[in-house]
Amino acid sequence: MSKPNTPYQLKDITLPSNAVWHRCTVSNAARAELMAQQPRCIWLTGLSGSGKSTIANALDATFNTNGIKSFLLDGDNVRHGLNKDLGMTEADRAENIRRVGEVAKLMVDAGLIVICAFISPYNRDRQMVRSIFDYNQFLEVYLETPLAVCEDRDPKGLYKKARAGVIKQFTGISDPYETPENPEVVINTAELSTGDSVKRIIAALA
Repeated sequence: MSKPNTPYQLKDITLPSNAVWHRCTVSNAARAELMAQQPRCIWLTGLSGSGKSTIANALDATFNTNGIKSFLLDGDNVRHGLNKDLGMTEADRAENIRRVGEVAKLMVDAGLIVICAFISPYNRDRQMVRSIFDYNQFLEVYLETPLAVCEDRDPKGLYKKARAGVIKQFTGISDPYETPENPEVVINTAELSTGDSVKRIIAALA
């Protein structure tokens, strides 16, 4: 799919002169030690219907069953609260990912393993999120499930609406999806089960 033709620019944000970083007594390393785990951000990206939410939920449940402290941030869920003021323009999507990335970083700093399930169609936005994490804290999981399979599944009826012109900006139909350049994990959910997908992700964390 082609890359976006029209560039956009996020609004410049200038910190007020009295905004000074407050150094906490408890370090991130101390929080991780208390959690007895290595904090990570696991970022699932792919087309709508590729299986992001399903795999993310199964991964979160597996962690919970095994006593691993995790939290799931799902694309639709955050738009009911944190990002309910954002639309689906390219700039709004970028801001959506920026906010989620910052929240995920705070959770990782707290010692959690945070699982993020977002279409996140643009490489620049995913790279921006990756850049805020320390080395080896960010794991990008690309669900390369073909468009035809995703459209055939169409669990929310979104592809049907997009084809009918009801949804004007829909990734994979009227808006582009940029394939990740160097993801740590690649999964085709048309070929791999949810359980095996979870196992592959966990193996990559080792």
